[in-house]
Amino acid sequence: MAGTAALLIELGTEELPPKALDDLAVAFSEAIRQGLVGRNIDISGPDDPTLQRGYQLGPRQTYCSPRRIAAYFPFVAIRQNDYQETAWGPPVKASHDFNGVPTKALVGFMAKQGVAESDLVRLRKVDNSEYFGVRRTRIGRPTAELIQDILDEALKALPIPKPMRWGAHAYGFVRPAHWLVVLHGSDVVDASVLGLRSGRQSRGHRFHHPQPVHVADADSWLDALRAAKVLADPAERRARIRAEVARVGRDTGGEPRLSDGLLDEIANLTEWPVAIGCTFERAFLEVPAEALVTTMETNQKFVPVFGADARLTEHFIGIANIESKDPAEIRKGYERVIRPRFADAKFFFDEDRKQPLEAYQRALESVTYQQQLGSVWDKVVRVAELARVIANRCGVDAGLATRAAALAKCDLMTRMVGEFPELQGVMGRYYATAGGEDAAVAAALDEVYAPRYAGDAIAAGPVGRVLAIAERLDTLAGIFAVGLKPSGNKDPFALRRAALGLARTLIEGGLDLDLQAQIAEALAQLPETAFAGKDGKSAVDAGTRRDELAAELYEFILDRLRGYYADQGIGSEAFEAVRVLAPSSLLDFDRRLRAVVAFAGLPEAEALAAANKRIGNILRQAGGEANGDIERALLAGDAETGLVDALAGAERDAAPLIGERDYVGLLRRLAALRGAVDRYFDEVMVMADDPAVRRNRLAVLGRLRALFLRVADVALLQRG
Repeated sequence: MAGTAALLIELGTEELPPKALDDLAVAFSEAIRQGLVGRNIDISGPDDPTLQRGYQLGPRQTYCSPRRIAAYFPFVAIRQNDYQETAWGPPVKASHDFNGVPTKALVGFMAKQGVAESDLVRLRKVDNSEYFGVRRTRIGRPTAELIQDILDEALKALPIPKPMRWGAHAYGFVRPAHWLVVLHGSDVVDASVLGLRSGRQSRGHRFHHPQPVHVADADSWLDALRAAKVLADPAERRARIRAEVARVGRDTGGEPRLSDGLLDEIANLTEWPVAIGCTFERAFLEVPAEALVTTMETNQKFVPVFGADARLTEHFIGIANIESKDPAEIRKGYERVIRPRFADAKFFFDEDRKQPLEAYQRALESVTYQQQLGSVWDKVVRVAELARVIANRCGVDAGLATRAAALAKCDLMTRMVGEFPELQGVMGRYYATAGGEDAAVAAALDEVYAPRYAGDAIAAGPVGRVLAIAERLDTLAGIFAVGLKPSGNKDPFALRRAALGLARTLIEGGLDLDLQAQIAEALAQLPETAFAGKDGKSAVDAGTRRDELAAELYEFILDRLRGYYADQGIGSEAFEAVRVLAPSSLLDFDRRLRAVVAFAGLPEAEALAAANKRIGNILRQAGGEANGDIERALLAGDAETGLVDALAGAERDAAPLIGERDYVGLLRRLAALRGAVDRYFDEVMVMADDPAVRRNRLAVLGRLRALFLRVADVALLQRG
């Protein structure tokens, strides 16, 4: 394309933090893009559909590897576009006196701009107020002259919480910087940052190609680095890692498990990844697979290999950042480093099983959960009572639920969980099984933490669901009571996640519990000290405080459902239509909401939503005048009697549907009222002069409104 050339900016450093690398590189590339576009430099490229790829402001590519971040733009104009510069002066109404003589404000503005009054233009703001001003056309500068400022702004905009300083320099960066490449086409753009002067010398692989890499032009940079054993494209690097893992996996006869998170981390630790197949002693397979996998993935960044039966095998795969002439030595190193970790895990596992799980209960008494809420054992006792109550209400074995609650925190005191905190619950399940506990109890010790993260499934078993609900209720009630509820983006106790997990378990588990009653039960279990202020005193009594907290907690949990349903494509109007009724059961809330969504898709929905909104406004203005029974003798005309008859029929049909909670069927039945409602509002004057007739007509509307409110406030479906 005439007048354009590819632009490449590469900043080379020491090894960057792998978990921050992707975000850092994207932020760098985006900041450069904003700098170019903000200076009216065209980066759009030719009108070629293969190049659009969703880049409304021009195609670009973000590159990064452990030792570099880079931004590449294939089409950057050689010069900045000519642009118009506007200088705003004083308001028009304050620019001349009564005789038409320019005021001091206008004279000063013209002098500053070096223009005569005839050069002024009138400028208008969004509020239509007029100002005098000056417009000038500026000739665009060469892009190369603007790169320095763009680069400086980009570095300042990077998300670097704690910059590192090196040498005696006053500047800092994530890691010490060592080279800078800035090429516009084949030309080096003069720039300097972090004590570095730009050039065309990049760096290759630290071991395979330690000498500088000459880059002829921006378009050849990627190939030049590839020849120097550096895959600077993170997508290419990830693809190579997948291929390498699959290759070695075939040799083991197993199935490697390479998660996206582990893949990202490995990709940001290597520039030329090579997979190495390794093994460990089969005796270690006696240790729970979760402990071994955690060690491999989290601590060593190794890829575990599973067999056809989905069981962990003695094989694993390490990813080296070098193509070694002697891969056997690398294999030995990987196997040598994993062995002590596995040996520790096996020792912990064997030692922990020397006593039953319940033997760890006493130790929980000496561990403080929260100063005002007591010890962890105090929490266990509260959760056990909640679990008993919930189990009885859900038809679950209360004995199993209380037993699971009594054991749920015991694994926190074991050696294995002390070494691997992320295995809490998992190890409880293993130790409970080894101790002969009921299978449902053992499973619940693990399932109590479900869902552990966004997108995770809820507890699978009924006992696990009961325990998950009881645990979260106690946590929410207790932490809210002591005044440590979330604020802003701070949520140290992960209460938002706990509330969503509680709500999901109730809804997806099909548990028709009275949430408000359960919140009250959880608050009643708390000690009186929970309701004292931070100074040990409280301005209100505990009973009043419990009532306030119960309402606050219920709303807090409902708030979490807004995003939950939004992720399912359910809009805020439907959500609010149900929320305003505050159903005590979240399962019932879900049924009502899905019925409202189905109703909103009916052709009658819009008119009936508008009618309900109108009815609501009328009744609100009428106040108590809308109360009372409908007197048939006061009805006049077919429109009025027709609606009353249709309403009576709908009420008869609604009774069994309400009993069965068939809200979809009920709203479909109410949709049939549209014709009668439309005719009523077309022909009947509700606010009649006769007080008796007016009250009667308001009573009709009150009955109609109440019938819809048996499901939701459909008036809220109307936007605006």
